[in-house]
Amino acid sequence: MSSGSAPEHAEGDGEFEVPTRWLPGTGAYAEIDEDAYIEGALILSIGGAQQSHVDMLHPGRVFYEYLQRIANVIDLAAPPGAPLRVLHLGAGALTLVRYVQATRPGSRQVAVDLEAELIDFVLEAMPLPEGTSCEIVVGDAADAVLEQPDAAFDVVVLDIFAGADAPAHLTGPDFAAHLLRVCAEDGVVLVNVGDDPPLAFARTQSRQLSSLAPATAVLTEAAMVGGEQAGNVVVAARRAAWPASWTRALRAAGPHPAAVLVGPDLAQFEQLPT
Repeated sequence: MSSGSAPEHAEGDGEFEVPTRWLPGTGAYAEIDEDAYIEGALILSIGGAQQSHVDMLHPGRVFYEYLQRIANVIDLAAPPGAPLRVLHLGAGALTLVRYVQATRPGSRQVAVDLEAELIDFVLEAMPLPEGTSCEIVVGDAADAVLEQPDAAFDVVVLDIFAGADAPAHLTGPDFAAHLLRVCAEDGVVLVNVGDDPPLAFARTQSRQLSSLAPATAVLTEAAMVGGEQAGNVVVAARRAAWPASWTRALRAAGPHPAAVLVGPDLAQFEQLPT
């Protein structure tokens, strides 16, 4: 359409109607489909590519592998069930917001996304569980972080990068420093990096956070470490020391085969040819 927008529409087989909406900022359609294998689970796709998975019946279960790794770190950020303050940069279908509410009721959360239409679409089709305390902010992640006070959150999750073509102002050391600034000293910053071989962008992001934070770890699938395959790398950074117990717990939690790189293993990962 010449206006750059299109009416919301739905299609289906009579049992489930697939809601669809045009996202003007992204220039693509978003749609929400049923998961054919998991009852009550829904999948958000944008431009035909799957972006998020939500188990509406069991929000404490996370399907995507990299989100499971992030959720496993969140599990360690405080005693089980204790509320957390969590900042989500990149909202998607608010899968992690739902996870935190399910596992840590009473948590205070903030979710930031640049695409207002996407947030509205997701919340209309997949409302947040009753009792969820989550402020929704529509805007640029960098602007949102700059407005936050020091040590305002126990966990900061950045899930925006789609390879090395990520917005430049979100990939540099200044922004990374602000992520650490708004995170409590004993909290954790979690950055998901999707990348292709040889993982040059992921290695750069890891080196950058390592240079700023006293404790950094990389979580990924074991086969990813050598850089021969595409996938997701989660960089976890803390201003406090990295607990050895976290390394053991994360390796045991998976998803398997799991790699949790710290110390010399992390340094080797960061120094591999790019």
